[in-house]
Amino acid sequence: MHDKLVQILAEKEREVAQLKMADLPAPVNPFSGSPRNFRTALVSNGGIDLIAEIKFGSPSAGIIRENSDPNAIGQAYEKSGAAAISLITDRTFFGGNLQSLPGLKRAVSLPILRKDFIIDEIQIVESAKFGADALLLIARILSAEQLKHLLDTAREYDIEVLTEIHDGRDLEKALKCDAQAIGINNRDLDTFEISLNTTFELASLIPADRLVVSESGIHSGQDIYALKGLNIQAVLVGSALMGADDPGQKATELVKAGV
Repeated sequence: MHDKLVQILAEKEREVAQLKMADLPAPVNPFSGSPRNFRTALVSNGGIDLIAEIKFGSPSAGIIRENSDPNAIGQAYEKSGAAAISLITDRTFFGGNLQSLPGLKRAVSLPILRKDFIIDEIQIVESAKFGADALLLIARILSAEQLKHLLDTAREYDIEVLTEIHDGRDLEKALKCDAQAIGINNRDLDTFEISLNTTFELASLIPADRLVVSESGIHSGQDIYALKGLNIQAVLVGSALMGADDPGQKATELVKAGV
């Protein structure tokens, strides 16, 4: 496991401990409304759909985009034809903010995936409180028992889960825990190196009844064309969108490539 990931997980342990010591934080402007179906949004259109991510920075890339209005970015993504939005909420390492989620949900009609390092059920309770429609669980950082417990907890709160894998062992764990939506992370969390070959190697091993998403390393329409014909229903793209001069225009390019 990469040193930076070790640091991130140590910080998450600290954050979880803080959450358990006090009342959960409340949204400044809570969203009231029914959950939006993340899976349905990604399997009903055919082709390869786009999960467009709002991400202002990362440990590997540094600052990707100066912090700007996530609502405006989300609206640009929706106008481009994106099927769902991923919002990174980690503040310390990615410049995210969970308080942005309710406002973003009011600004768009798309389902919103909370992307963070979820290691404890209290973070799922927190996600529900802030209106997340789906969340990310990373198989690599969880035991099979932890993953199964968190998947079950998310279902209790009507939150869908994208379970992230990187290799055959992760996939075996995810399938053992009955993960229904599986994200193939093309980034190796041990080295932080990225290769789309990871998706080519793993996609055919995933049962056809699962939702499959390719994550990381997708920069252009050509990358999406390369993934066509695989067992892939969507791609999750962050850095290429947020680093573009016009994120909405870049999203339009990727959406058109997936049709």
